[in-house]
Amino acid sequence: MKFFLDTANIAEIEEAASWGVLSGVTTNPTLYAREGGKLAGFHAHLKRICEIVDGPVSGETVGLARDEIVREAQELSAIAPNLVVKVPTMPEGLAATKVLASMGISVNMTLCFSVPQALLAARAGARYVSPFVGRFDDISEDGVDQLGQIVAALANYDFRHEVEVIAASIRSASHVTKAALLGADIATVPFAVLKNLVKHPLTDRGLESFLADWEKVKNA
Repeated sequence: MKFFLDTANIAEIEEAASWGVLSGVTTNPTLYAREGGKLAGFHAHLKRICEIVDGPVSGETVGLARDEIVREAQELSAIAPNLVVKVPTMPEGLAATKVLASMGISVNMTLCFSVPQALLAARAGARYVSPFVGRFDDISEDGVDQLGQIVAALANYDFRHEVEVIAASIRSASHVTKAALLGADIATVPFAVLKNLVKHPLTDRGLESFLADWEKVKNA
């Protein structure tokens, strides 16, 4: 499984990249707004992320009509070679994705919640499909089960292009574990969740023991 960071925070991206585990970044208008982002600085911000990350960086379109989406996507893809365009799963998004795929522009089809949506996204030419796990939990449904169905369904077919499943809206280490066991290609996670992935109480206990024993050696 590859790990993407779901953020627009430059410091978080730089820190995660320094660990050697970061394969990409996903962003959206909400994440950029949380960083106090302004419209005039949006492209420069994405460009900086693309310079840090040696992998795909998803920047989202906000248009609702196919022509608007295509125009925005062309502008975004010109920022850097590793910029991937996020397009919402809807009829206009599918039409735009078909056009963008023919142009060689990689699309991450986002806000995907069902097997039919994922299959349509793949058929339209999406490079990535992003099922949202945590948002199912928000309405008391099983997001992991939906993710598993999407992974299994896409594996049934030999699409002419490669499609990777990004487990999105990840809220916990448990979500990551389950997504990995189901065969999701990528987990995109907030920085807080990424930090939790490396933590375990037995690791902490073992480290404390090693350090205590070393103190005994030093003071012997």
